[in-house]
Amino acid sequence: MPEMLLGYFIGPIGGLLSSGIFTSILNTYFTDVLKLDLTFLTTLQLFSTILIVIANLVVGQLIERTRVLAGKARPWILLSALTLSAASVLMFIVPFEGVMKMVWIAIAYNLFYSVAYPIYNTANSTLVAVSTRNSDQRGQLASCNNIAGLAAMGVGSMIFPILVSFALKENQALWFTAMLAVGILTALTIFLQYKFSRERVTEELMESGAAQETDKAKSVSMGKQFKAVATEKWWWVVMIFYMIFQFSGAIKNGSMSYFCRWVLDNSALGPDGWGTYQSILAIMGAIPMAAAMLFVNPLCQKFGKRKTVSAFLVLGVIGGVIAILGGSSIVPVAVGVALKCLGSSPACYMILAMLADVIDHIEWKTGLRTDGLTMSIYSSLMVAASPVMNAVFSAILNMVGYDQNLIVGTDMQSAVAQTGISVGYIWFETIAYVICAILMFVFFRVEDNLKEEQAEIERRNSAARS
Repeated sequence: MPEMLLGYFIGPIGGLLSSGIFTSILNTYFTDVLKLDLTFLTTLQLFSTILIVIANLVVGQLIERTRVLAGKARPWILLSALTLSAASVLMFIVPFEGVMKMVWIAIAYNLFYSVAYPIYNTANSTLVAVSTRNSDQRGQLASCNNIAGLAAMGVGSMIFPILVSFALKENQALWFTAMLAVGILTALTIFLQYKFSRERVTEELMESGAAQETDKAKSVSMGKQFKAVATEKWWWVVMIFYMIFQFSGAIKNGSMSYFCRWVLDNSALGPDGWGTYQSILAIMGAIPMAAAMLFVNPLCQKFGKRKTVSAFLVLGVIGGVIAILGGSSIVPVAVGVALKCLGSSPACYMILAMLADVIDHIEWKTGLRTDGLTMSIYSSLMVAASPVMNAVFSAILNMVGYDQNLIVGTDMQSAVAQTGISVGYIWFETIAYVICAILMFVFFRVEDNLKEEQAEIERRNSAARS
């Protein structure tokens, strides 16, 4: 229980908290507080994606080649207590104006997304795969880890928007103070994650042949790992599934505050009420997600991850349609969002477990562990999703004529701008769920013989130890 609670829940909440806040509100901070040019934002976020992908691949290989008593991922978790907490604050200092302000933001943005966050997120993602070979226990740890991520997203989408709309507003000093507190919390919780986690698979591999096994693991190049994963169809299925799922969620999260400010009818709560509406929508999404943690793992154990995930995604599509039909009315939109989030819950909770299943299958098939490469690519997709889709959304805002200088409650965005915002918040994700449900149900069959394959891996390792 201490490992689950502190290593896979409390720790990741703090580690992912800045990202949860940034996903929900950073683009609004850029456009409406710093008044940054939309073309600059689009260019910055797209260019940064290249650096993010490279950084995640490099970090993945560093983790794969790390062999110390603490494991291969946990040392990087410990380093993140310093790097991630510091990088979380830099974008909120902004000591310059004009061109130098854009330069500062570009540097600070990439220190977070291209350096600090890849180190933490890749190591954090790797922990589930190396924690144990027991598929059911791994599912529980994956659920805890993903619940933590959702909790961090919940803070970013429920609590922080109210803080912004009623207190922070456009006050730069208050934004800095709030994020400084977040940075301190991040450092403390990540240290707890390091102390209360364990890499049993890494220990097992180091024990079976000790130095020989370690040398073999170190000699596996990125090219060999990529050849092992690239020839496995189920690896491609789960990665494409995750990319579509994550990227559609990123544009929804990035456009949420805009939807609440400019599309929903805020007349009942006044001009500052958009933060409350954003919290209402976030709560309506969080409640079914929280309830789902009670039955997702049992359903997956009984029916399998493939059937459970794809069936619930169909429910998510129905919720998306209800939200689309809701227009500017908070009630039907909130109902649709609740159903959509319930439908996404098995995919959110089980994605790391599904990846770990594929990694075990590849190990059975090739004899190679590909945790480093797989989790670095997974982390690349996770981290790159926000900047890529924020860039896409910034481009959409530019195309539909979004006006940064309008005042909420006094002015209104054009109908075209409101439609563009609605497309980002609801349409993208609803269509993505249709594609993901088909992809998962038709093509993902890794569970069919997984227990037999894991037993064979155990026999091989037992023979190596003897």
